[in-house]
Amino acid sequence: MRKLEKLLDGGTFFEGARWRDGRWWVSDFYANRVLAVDPDGNAETAMEIEQPSGLGWLPDGSLLAVSMTGHKVWRRGESGEVTLHADISEFSRGEANDMVVDAHGRAYVGNYGYDLMAGEAPRAATLIRVDPDGSVSAAANGLHFPNAGMITPDGRTLLVNETTAARIAAFTIGDDGSLSDHRIWAQIAETPEHTTLEELLPLVEFAPDGGCLDAGGCVWAGDSLHHRAARIAPGGEILEEIEAPDDLVFYGCMLGGDDGHTMLLCAAPDWRLPAVEGATPSVLFTTRVEAGRAGWP
Repeated sequence: MRKLEKLLDGGTFFEGARWRDGRWWVSDFYANRVLAVDPDGNAETAMEIEQPSGLGWLPDGSLLAVSMTGHKVWRRGESGEVTLHADISEFSRGEANDMVVDAHGRAYVGNYGYDLMAGEAPRAATLIRVDPDGSVSAAANGLHFPNAGMITPDGRTLLVNETTAARIAAFTIGDDGSLSDHRIWAQIAETPEHTTLEELLPLVEFAPDGGCLDAGGCVWAGDSLHHRAARIAPGGEILEEIEAPDDLVFYGCMLGGDDGHTMLLCAAPDWRLPAVEGATPSVLFTTRVEAGRAGWP
């Protein structure tokens, strides 16, 4: 059993974890802020936007952050000024979600595809591409709750967690950033039929949420409908599970630290509510793993 160390608590809902410049970066989305957290747990607010989620960086070092409810991508430059990078509302349904930014500054942004919070019937979503100049296009269609974009170290393959389909999709990335050859990289559990949301959620046996690639060619992902995170091999075999403590759920994980072997886990009591009176706040945990970080983010 891996030892979990608490790094930071008191969040409303931590998600979108990244490692850069010797610190962890994480969205605390009901608090409308992006935090930078050092390895000792000292946190500072790096950016304030409406309900942030996915994070990434342009080649010039500018921080990008997705606004879930605003359906926009915001950019913080070296001066600290926050400006609009892209309006993704044309393709974003429900709420916008996680994002991965490649070495060229192209961002791939997920969204729910339907109004999850209102209990709308599930439907497929469009994965959105935002080019470095802020232009927006549809990158791929027909994805079930696209989440946690990951890019292989050679920059040629994009993996996308399909949370309600219990699988990880893959695409080949063209020189121009276009996606092709849509395929299933890992089928973790059976994909349930998409009926009503109330009927669907109990049928999802593994719900891959935020995650990352490791140097062993596997994916670590939080299971947002159960109390665990898991290391998943190509094809879908679960190689290891980490149980979440204290009735928490792991909504995401990211590898980092100076040697790439520290994993940060984002935990919260429930996806439906921010921290409320009597509820356990969102928590960041760390643990050590054998295979280090690989690819993007």
